[in-house]
Amino acid sequence: MTTLERCLDFLDRSRAWYAHTKHPLAFTAAEVASAEHLSPHKLAKTVVYASAQGYGLAVLPADCLIDMQQLGAFLNDPAIRLASEQELGQLFPECDLGAMPPIGNLFHLPVIVDTSLAEQEFIAFNAGTHLDVVHMGYGDYDRLVDPAVGKFAFAAIEQKLT
Repeated sequence: MTTLERCLDFLDRSRAWYAHTKHPLAFTAAEVASAEHLSPHKLAKTVVYASAQGYGLAVLPADCLIDMQQLGAFLNDPAIRLASEQELGQLFPECDLGAMPPIGNLFHLPVIVDTSLAEQEFIAFNAGTHLDVVHMGYGDYDRLVDPAVGKFAFAAIEQKLT
């Protein structure tokens, strides 16, 4: 079963309200948002991290960047790092590289969502391919995934002060 099929099956079995759309091939979050005629702030991008406790999913708006130092502080792990492409291939073998859905339940991984995404009424996210997107209410997403919520992202246009 592909990641897309697993994702849609999970949402169906959970009786979630969602829409599944297809768009032309798009690799970056900005391209996906444009193809979906969607604000990048409502498009959730999934970043895979490696910590002392194992792997996890950090989910943030597509128009934001991740602050690994803040994420590490939230998770009490200053040595946190991004997963490598090789690790992503091993963790998500049925998924297009970079198109992992932010549903940790499918992969037995914890999920943390940035507060700015958790404030959205509706979100959209890649569903395992560079062609498929799921749109759903954040409330349903929260109910199904039960993510931790913390502040670890900043707007891409902001200058990060160090």
